[in-house]
Amino acid sequence: MNKCRFKFVLVCLSLMIIFSLVSCTMIELDVTNEINLPTVTSQPTESLTLQETAARVVNALGEKDLEVLTQYIHPEKGVRFSPYGYVREEHQVFMPEVLSSLAESDKTYIWGRYDGSGEPIELTFDEYYDEFVYSADFANAEVIAVNERIGQGNTINNILEFYPGGSFVEHHFSGFEEQYGGIDWQSLRLVFTQEDGAWYLVGIVHDEWTI
Repeated sequence: MNKCRFKFVLVCLSLMIIFSLVSCTMIELDVTNEINLPTVTSQPTESLTLQETAARVVNALGEKDLEVLTQYIHPEKGVRFSPYGYVREEHQVFMPEVLSSLAESDKTYIWGRYDGSGEPIELTFDEYYDEFVYSADFANAEVIAVNERIGQGNTINNILEFYPGGSFVEHHFSGFEEQYGGIDWQSLRLVFTQEDGAWYLVGIVHDEWTI
């Protein structure tokens, strides 16, 4: 009986040792896996100039690639959408983690007021995008300028006052139909702020001839 008990104790001890070793190994693997998990960062991984950043943003807008676009949006300020050249506090602002979910949504927002009629601009994100963001092929704009207003109309350009310390890149078309004599011009101004050497998108301003 004593021999049987001794053998039983040895078996139990062996099982306990094996179980302990397996548990330690599993814990080590879990820690290793946790360390190797990719981290999500809102800061661009490359050091780009203002013009290079703007080029990537406008290309993402042209492809309506919101996942890429979010990489350049300011993580705390988000991006404000302005339908005309005068930027207002009440214009819609979206944070990067929200923006990619707006496409194909049926939810409507008030984006501002239409020039002339004063009626509210009540549109879905996709509708607003087509009318007031990528309303022309701005990735292949006729003229591109930095911190210079090209499109001239009756609307005041208050970008640098609204975004103190910011910079903007304007993508401009002087017109599309000869019969309109240039009053069908359109501009897209991408507004950025610089932090820690990186340029972040904080504003997307559409502009056109206004009454």
